[in-house]
Amino acid sequence: MLAPLSWLKDYVDIDCSPEELEKKLFDCGFEVEEILKYGDKTDKIVVCQIKEIKQHPNAERLRICQVDAGKYGNLQIITNATNVSEGDYVPVAVDGATLFNGEKIKNGNLRGEPSYGMFCGGEEIGITEDFYEGAGNNSVLIFKEKYPLGEEVKNVLGLTDYVFDISVLANRPDCQSILGIAREIAAILKKPLKEPAYDYTVTGKTDDRISVTVEAKDLCPRYIAHYVSDVKIGESPRYIKKRLALCGINSINNIVDITNYVLLEMGQPMHAFDMADLNGRKIIVRRANNGEHIVALNEKDLTLSENNLVICDENKPVALAGIMGGLNSGIKDTTSEILFECAKFKRDNIRKSSRTLGINSDSSHRFEKGVDEYTTELAMKRALHLICELQAGKVGSTHIDVSAGASQENKEVSTTIDKINGVLGIKVPAENIIEILKRLNFKVESDGNYIKTTAPAYREDVESYPDLAEEVIRMYGYEHITPSLLKYSVVTAGGYTADQLAELKTKKAMAEQGFNEIMTYSFYSDNDLAKLNLPDGADEKKVIRLENPISDNYEIMRRTFVPSILNVVSYNLKKFNDEARMFELAKIYIPKSLPISDFPTERKTFCFAMYGENEDFFTAKGVLKVLEDNFGVKFNLNERAEKSFLHPGVSAKIILSGKEIGYFGQVAYDVAEKFDIEKKVYIGEFDYEALQKEIVSTVKFKPVSGFDDITRDLALTADEKISNAEIEEIIKSACKQNVSEIKLFDVYRGEQVGENKKSMAYTITFTDDTKQLTAEDAETYVKKILGALKHRLDIDIR
Repeated sequence: MLAPLSWLKDYVDIDCSPEELEKKLFDCGFEVEEILKYGDKTDKIVVCQIKEIKQHPNAERLRICQVDAGKYGNLQIITNATNVSEGDYVPVAVDGATLFNGEKIKNGNLRGEPSYGMFCGGEEIGITEDFYEGAGNNSVLIFKEKYPLGEEVKNVLGLTDYVFDISVLANRPDCQSILGIAREIAAILKKPLKEPAYDYTVTGKTDDRISVTVEAKDLCPRYIAHYVSDVKIGESPRYIKKRLALCGINSINNIVDITNYVLLEMGQPMHAFDMADLNGRKIIVRRANNGEHIVALNEKDLTLSENNLVICDENKPVALAGIMGGLNSGIKDTTSEILFECAKFKRDNIRKSSRTLGINSDSSHRFEKGVDEYTTELAMKRALHLICELQAGKVGSTHIDVSAGASQENKEVSTTIDKINGVLGIKVPAENIIEILKRLNFKVESDGNYIKTTAPAYREDVESYPDLAEEVIRMYGYEHITPSLLKYSVVTAGGYTADQLAELKTKKAMAEQGFNEIMTYSFYSDNDLAKLNLPDGADEKKVIRLENPISDNYEIMRRTFVPSILNVVSYNLKKFNDEARMFELAKIYIPKSLPISDFPTERKTFCFAMYGENEDFFTAKGVLKVLEDNFGVKFNLNERAEKSFLHPGVSAKIILSGKEIGYFGQVAYDVAEKFDIEKKVYIGEFDYEALQKEIVSTVKFKPVSGFDDITRDLALTADEKISNAEIEEIIKSACKQNVSEIKLFDVYRGEQVGENKKSMAYTITFTDDTKQLTAEDAETYVKKILGALKHRLDIDIR
């Protein structure tokens, strides 16, 4: 928010420098993002009076002027300006002057005659018509006043102002105005606040035909309207135009300027309706009809819905409530009677409408943070005062105030000094607390340790004693706070929890295998989910949908990581990253019911993806084997996974303690194609919380056997329907005590093994911790295994 120092001084006697004021504002919770200094770009542009004008002897279009520039003496200025006359007071840039654009002025010669400066217009000074009448013309600026000769123009026109760009937080909507900031400065400097004038005189007529109806009372708690007749449209006085310009608003006419002036000064958005355009002389505040249209003042045609609040006359919308007036309700040169509007609108409705329709304004910015009912009433009085002061019309007696019954009582908080100090962690003397609250316009009743406070009407943010503590400390000074432990806190050794250590161990294990950790959004689109070819009723389709997503790409909360991680793979491939390993450990969101009636279940899930020349199903399986070794668990990876987005023949379930917790395998070719992926990609996903429950908390050591293992390779011919898991299970059961490892290293299909047959080659490792195994022992074990395979699965050695 922009706040000119000269305007603030109307309400507070500020006796410190702008830099000191900036620090004081910051210390009490208001960040000054920047101080804009007006007038520092120009130098030595001074007031002079033209004493004599004569024609240049060598140039038809040039004239020689003799001027009196005060302390700079009598100067000769050559100009081509035709609007200047003898006796005029004008600005002149003397030798060494700096113009607004940074250009330096030096003495020179024009067609053989010396010139000791240059006459200036508004552009050279850096001002517009809003600062001084005539400054917008493309010619020399002629002063209407007889300013002291030789005086800097920036001083006589008041261009040496400072404008504070203040960041106002959402919890302090009362400070999004000049008056609101002035209240804070008055409290900081311990100075009295000089309120603006609110008095006005009713001299206009009464119009009983005017009516106001609020149908959407939940969206408009209060609506005030006041009738003004005999309106005279004209220019605003210079001080209003200048202040609006300093705050970035162009002057339009006296009526519109009054609404903008009150907006800046009081923080209350206003609108003035031309009564000639209000059919039936009625105001109706209602929800818009679906598909209804309005053309806003910015000439944008808006299609409305029932979620938008509109101000209507008898037949049509004339304003988009809290955001912008309609083009058909603006003030024109022919306007003769107006209806002022001041209202309080529900801020979340204004925010949603503004974003949905893609239209915002100074009014909507303020309504989005909140406007209190106290200011609504006060701002109307201020606007009517300005009507009288500017003689812009006659204030009528027709005043309509429609309230939805919202409480306008000031909030009371009863507490104790000890509670306030308990929040702060220090002891602020009771007299200081009471004095600070009174400076902030709180009414305070005290009785020893007990105090009862009544917040000012504009402080709707004050709810309880922690709010009072905040008010106290920001005025008392944060530098008084000393570090201390909380009341019930204890000193601990610190460190990570067991779950945190497990997560770090997981990430370290993945990093050691060449994986990079990624972090993706918790949302993706319906389109991404559709690419997985999920069947109807699949769990992954039971998702939580966002009512107001930040974009169409983030419509639903993730139930699986697959769309997110495949998008990352696709992105990397498009950037010519031909091989990569990546993983993510985060939460998925599972709805407890549909439609949503409660918070979802948030479950930590682990997902990884890998692609490249050296990646295959077995390298993906090896990733899980490493996790087994790190956490002392045993996965069953021998059953085929049935996922629509995985290759049916290159996938497996991840089973832990007899329960399926996930899957891994190659992404199906058609799914990969939908994500613009042309390489084989292997992914895995499992319930990390299920793994956490099985992690062995105590590390157990097993001594290395003192005897060597023996390995044997077996090539088996089996029926095509028999799975690897079935074969491995029989091999283990045949020699339970001695088979320590089984590795499938080759699968062959062809004429040599027969139709519907396959050859499967295994390396089997035999171990015995009590003795050294011999070749005879190995042969015995092999015979047992082959016998079991023949008997149970009719498998022969190849």
